[in-house]
Amino acid sequence: MNQPAVGFVGFGEAGFNIAKGLKAAGISRVSAFDIHRDTPKLGDIIRRRADEAGIPLVNSNQDLAASSDVLFSTVTCARAKESAGQTAPFLKPHHIYADLNSVSPALKQEIEAVIARSGAGFVEAAVMSPVPPHGHRAPMLLGGKAAPVFAELMKPFGMRLEVISENVGAAAATKMFRSIIVKGLEALMFESVLAASPYGADERVFTSLAESFPGIDWKRLADYMVGRVVVHGERRAREMEEVAETLRSIGIDPIMSEAAARRQDWCAQLGIASQFGPEGPKTYREVLEAITACGRSHD
Repeated sequence: MNQPAVGFVGFGEAGFNIAKGLKAAGISRVSAFDIHRDTPKLGDIIRRRADEAGIPLVNSNQDLAASSDVLFSTVTCARAKESAGQTAPFLKPHHIYADLNSVSPALKQEIEAVIARSGAGFVEAAVMSPVPPHGHRAPMLLGGKAAPVFAELMKPFGMRLEVISENVGAAAATKMFRSIIVKGLEALMFESVLAASPYGADERVFTSLAESFPGIDWKRLADYMVGRVVVHGERRAREMEEVAETLRSIGIDPIMSEAAARRQDWCAQLGIASQFGPEGPKTYREVLEAITACGRSHD
């Protein structure tokens, strides 16, 4: 498998960008399967992405396994285990199944057990940055006994992979508890500009923050973070709920994680993402204007 055949279970934003990057890097055999291929609206996006990247969409998990050596699971955290269960019956010992979904360490271990019954190798991959604009070069931490083989196969094509443990769970824990900071800061930033802007205080807030934390362009950070919440708020809320559940399981009251999930979910429920292009809003002020236009309060 000097040049492995690669398949993607799920072809959303992450799967599309990684698959497109791998094909550009020289992997000629890349395919994907997505249960929403023929779903109205969502299916249109999936098919358009596949056409853009020149990646065929196969008809089933079975077809994907038959045409692939390495499978990337890039679904949603809610469907990660279900997708593994639907794919596992068609895997053989030569397959490697890499789960890239943002789920808890415990759930990664459950998915490993599902895949292990097929005899295939399992890798947990924690994606440590937004996939766009990095694509397949987004840094990933790897865990699992098959991680070294996976890294050896994929590094020649530009993937930035670090094997941190042969045990599944360590990579997921690193990403999950980093998310408390990243997604929590997004929620805090959003809430701050929501409150400060009606008073014209937002610019002074950024100036004050720059004095306390020099070296950070706080206005630019606000534009970026608020935009990310608008585009990905629903997924981020579900991920933070997963974080909260994990914290509870180890005896920590998830006060901050639950609050971050509420603010992320609040933004998702506004339904304003459709007002912006696929890259999302360019500034937080555009978002505030959209919220005002839809007549929603900030609570």
